[in-house]
Amino acid sequence: MKKAFYWKSVFVAVALLVLLAWLIVMLVGLPVAVGQEKKLPIYSVATDEKRLSISFDAAWGNEHTTPLLDILDQYGIKTTFFLVDFWAKKYPEDVKTIAARGHEVENHSATHPDMTKLTKDQIEKELDITANTIKELTGVYPTLFRPPFGAYNNNLIEISESKGYKVIQWSVDSLDWKDISADEIVKRVLDNVEPGSIVLFHNNAERIEEYLPTILEGLQTQGYKVVPVGDLIYKENYHIDHTGKQIKD
Repeated sequence: MKKAFYWKSVFVAVALLVLLAWLIVMLVGLPVAVGQEKKLPIYSVATDEKRLSISFDAAWGNEHTTPLLDILDQYGIKTTFFLVDFWAKKYPEDVKTIAARGHEVENHSATHPDMTKLTKDQIEKELDITANTIKELTGVYPTLFRPPFGAYNNNLIEISESKGYKVIQWSVDSLDWKDISADEIVKRVLDNVEPGSIVLFHNNAERIEEYLPTILEGLQTQGYKVVPVGDLIYKENYHIDHTGKQIKD
């Protein structure tokens, strides 16, 4: 009886250890379990200065692009635009104007796919097509890349970095692509920014002429300086913590 109880206890203990190991794998992620470090893009930057970046993804439509640029000029702000290739080819004069007004023009892929599902050759093609278009229109190759849908994995980050890109996400999502009011967008942004934040907007958001001036005024009132992403991030001697915050070494 005691022997049977002993082996039953051993079986239960082993089963619990197996379950615990499985839970660790699920929580931490398979790459860690097999000895591969999970890579992260840059979501934000650790800084003591009241600096942050706002950025605009451009993939569909341009009706609001000129008013957007006029608002940025009005407040003396330079920022970063992440362009999809088919948008850049459809609106080449807008691309030239964005660059001419002093904003960064960066890579957002060629066709806006989920790039975690692509092969190495397909990823490189997505990056190269857009980079060549941007270079042709602005004279400058992009050095920042924002993955479509914010979808990434180690493979995408490694390939992007091997081609000289810093992979950029965001720490504050304005949700300006959703059917919410301008007041809600303003509150989301102003309530959540902090030094080193990267804010996501879209160039053709329906209410951009309503919310953007209020947000820019609010940021300036709070003492923030808005800079392009390329001026906010560290180019070398840094590490990225588990939240995606870039920290200077």
